[in-house]
Amino acid sequence: MITYTLKCEHGHTFDSWFQSAEAFDKLHAAKMVTCSVCGALGVEKAVMAPRVRPAREAAPRPDTVEASRPVSAPASPAEQALAELRKMVEKNSENVGENFAKEARRIHEGEAPERSIYGEAKPEEAKALIEEGIPVAPLPWGNRRTN
Repeated sequence: MITYTLKCEHGHTFDSWFQSAEAFDKLHAAKMVTCSVCGALGVEKAVMAPRVRPAREAAPRPDTVEASRPVSAPASPAEQALAELRKMVEKNSENVGENFAKEARRIHEGEAPERSIYGEAKPEEAKALIEEGIPVAPLPWGNRRTN
């Protein structure tokens, strides 16, 4: 396993674990590495200090407490708020995936039951929905893809 400090095109920095350097390169090339704060795809490796593992019997230093934080735990209050928002949306809404624009129109026109939905829409589809008076809003995170 390897951890990288990453930085997105909007200036957010965060750490992420990868199986290997090659695994990072493969995921990055497939556009599967996104910013953990805003979901942007423009993510690059940031300058980082090397981490040297202390002897097993050495007591943990106070400045390494952050390093012991689980990778899945939010690193900042903003990340925590975003994680809570995402949980709330996913719990209280239906994921319609790539059918978002079609399903939003069906709901707006009364052809489908009224409910909260989320999913994926191309920028031109989202723009068309807004122009048609259908209320939509982008979510501040990227797609959740699995390997």
